[in-house]
Order: sequence, then C-alpha cells, then structure tokens
Amino acid sequence: MSYTKKDWKNRIAERSDMCTGVVHLTRETESMSVGQVLLKILLDKKLIGSSPNKSFICGSVKAVCFQDTPLYSLGQNVFFEQKMRRQDKLYKLRYQAFGVAFPKDYLFNKGARPVIYEKTDFAKDFLPKNQWWRIVRLDLSNNNAFVDWTHEREWRLPGDLEFDLSEATIVCTANNKLKEIAAKYDLYPI
Repeated sequence: MSYTKKDWKNRIAERSDMCTGVVHLTRETESMSVGQVLLKILLDKKLIGSSPNKSFICGSVKAVCFQDTPLYSLGQNVFFEQKMRRQDKLYKLRYQAFGVAFPKDYLFNKGARPVIYEKTDFAKDFLPKNQWWRIVRLDLSNNNAFVDWTHEREWRLPGDLEFDLSEATIVCTANNKLKEIAAKYDLYPI
C-alpha cells in the first residue's frame, strides 16, 4: 500500500526513532582537519564513494555510506566512537560529528538503498554481483567475535554522489566552526 509523501512525513513525525533524511559523516584525514574535509565536500558538491579494497564495501563497486538515524542517535554513535578512541589510541575513528544530511527521497531517486545485513556469503547467493555493494556483514553466532553494524541503519549509494547544495543540510557540532565555514565561503547567511 502506498500513501502520499505528506502522509509519510506525518507518520515519521510521530516516531522518535525514525527520520526523513540520512546523514553521511566524515572524519579528518592525514592532510586535512575534519572541518576542511567538510568544506571540500560542500565546495565540490560531491561525496566520493569508499573503495571496496580499502573499506567494508563488498564486491567491486564503490559506495557512499549514510546513517538512517535521528540526530540524537547519530550523536550516540559518534560519542561511542570517541569513547573507543579514548580507551585505545590506535582505534581508527570511523567518523566524527561533521557531515552532510540529505532527504531520503532525494538519495533514493539517485540510486541509494538501505543495505542488507546478512552473512556475506549467504547474501552473495541471493543478490546479483552488481548489488553486492549493499551487503553489510552481520554475524552474531560467535560470542567472542560479534559483527553487528545495525545501529547505523545504513544506506549506500553506488559510486560517487554529486549533489545540489540546496538538498544538503550541514551536520556539525561546533557552531563556531559552521559559522566560520559559512562566512569564509559565503555558502549561505547564518
């Protein structure tokens, strides 16, 4: 059964665990701060997909990753990453509290889809090879080696994402950094 977009938004507005958008979080690199990375994304109007040989992307198609979580849940995910890093300085931060959000329907129309959480070999049996980018390994069978990323409620888009700036919402915890970026590059008045 289908319903209107307005009905869909009204349904989600009644739920604290759902949202109408998805968020791509980023992190610092060896050569750029996280703020510089975010600024580059906004100026280029492009997100570069993660390469399968350098990430958790299955198959041969690179993909851009998003989290389908409300902002408070997104904050909890970021906080957990920070906590793990404090406990272990070698822990690789997967993302920080800087990113870009987009409406789900905007990305859906560009080819983004929710991932499929499953044991990789099993999922490869029922998905065509050109859809393997959607597989995220899930394995709860070993108490000493749990693999569970369902907290991200991940969506992926195959390839890179070139986007309209008017569809993007900046996600940033440091308001002064956001104002600095906006003012320096005249992205929009704040």
